[in-house]
Amino acid sequence: MLEMSIDSVRVSLMNYQRVVILKEKNSKRYLPIWIGPNEADAITVKLQDISVPRPLTHDLLRMLIDILGATVEYVLISEMAEDTFFAKIFLHSNGEKLEVDSRPSDAIALAVRTGVSIFADEKVLDKVGIFISHDVSNEETEKNNIFQGTEDITPTNPEEIKKMSAFKDFINDLDLDDLGRKKR
Repeated sequence: MLEMSIDSVRVSLMNYQRVVILKEKNSKRYLPIWIGPNEADAITVKLQDISVPRPLTHDLLRMLIDILGATVEYVLISEMAEDTFFAKIFLHSNGEKLEVDSRPSDAIALAVRTGVSIFADEKVLDKVGIFISHDVSNEETEKNNIFQGTEDITPTNPEEIKKMSAFKDFINDLDLDDLGRKKR
């Protein structure tokens, strides 16, 4: 397990899909995860400390966990299969450790509300993590170079390469001019 931080939540200018970009701590490896608009809003609202008049779904989930006397220990981006990410939420309740399957977006939205660490399985990062090879603060983002330096993590199976092409296209369409800036 490798600890991650939320680098940013972005919207593709080409198709308006949302992506949360996690960054491996102590590395320049990033993990882009496509998420729905509601989950993107839920993560962003908390990261930007925006107050909402009524609790959002993830606020309600956090309150229910608290009321039931459980605590969230951490969340884990555990797997990626057939272009779908999987996650787990690890809880502690009544002296027992519990593991709950989750979508990564929901796990991340809960993690930002509870202040717990976000981890990614090393196999997931090896499969789809990307290294940004140029200075991301540079105004002239070189979209075609975003995947430089990933030769050692590129899948060698032709079928895997074909499956991953959608991710490469999506990342290449992102506006990365402010990738290094924090949105808090």
